Amino acid sequence: MSHAVAKLRAERLARSVKPFLARGSRAERCLNCRLARTHCLCAWRPQVVANAGVCLLMHDVEALKPSNTGWLIADVVAETSAFGWSRTEVDPQLPSLLAEPQWQPYLVFPGEYAAPERVVNAVEVEAGKRPMFVMLDATWTQARKMFRKSPYLDQLPVLSLQPEALSRYRLRRSKRDDHLCTAEVAALCLELAGDERAADALNAYLDVFSEHYLASKAPHAVDLSNALHQRLRAFL
Repeated sequence: MSHAVAKLRAERLARSVKPFLARGSRAERCLNCRLARTHCLCAWRPQVVANAGVCLLMHDVEALKPSNTGWLIADVVAETSAFGWSRTEVDPQLPSLLAEPQWQPYLVFPGEYAAPERVVNAVEVEAGKRPMFVMLDATWTQARKMFRKSPYLDQLPVLSLQPEALSRYRLRRSKRDDHLCTAEVAALCLELAGDERAADALNAYLDVFSEHYLASKAPHAVDLSNALHQRLRAFL
């Protein structure tokens, strides 16, 4: 696996003083999908094309967590970049990426936390550009801190989403059901950008990932012929 989140994970592991122990760490995990080998997801990775790009700004150990869904985004959206977040340091490649003329970046965050003049509710891209969705991948408490303490993002318009459905994510529950996981937010962004097929693939992939992850913890076998897998099979 060589996508951006995998590379960030490898870099973070290389800097670790002690090993990161995820829940269920005794299980032998696949190095590519991070799930227990008995419930490997590699054969179910979607093959779709997306015009939009995603830039993940990830809080500290987020890339190390097997339940992290930013990894799924990078599996589906080829133009996914990933950077570790620090309050005091900025990877110089991040502002360079956002300044590239091919991209029109949006910072995805609830509009209530931004100045009104920055907030937009739709994706409107100039001719010759492609949308780039900058997403803060962290817990909700951490994401709010990142939003406040990342002045290099202050010039970006804030894309405020209005999801109609409650979160389907079952692996790490927020205290509020209207707080979506990172992959769900990315799917909404892709849909707004006109990448409906990629959005559908990401949603289907998330559902199957969640099922495999939870089944590996039980543990019990997964029915590979059920409705969730049949839905995802259309994107393989």
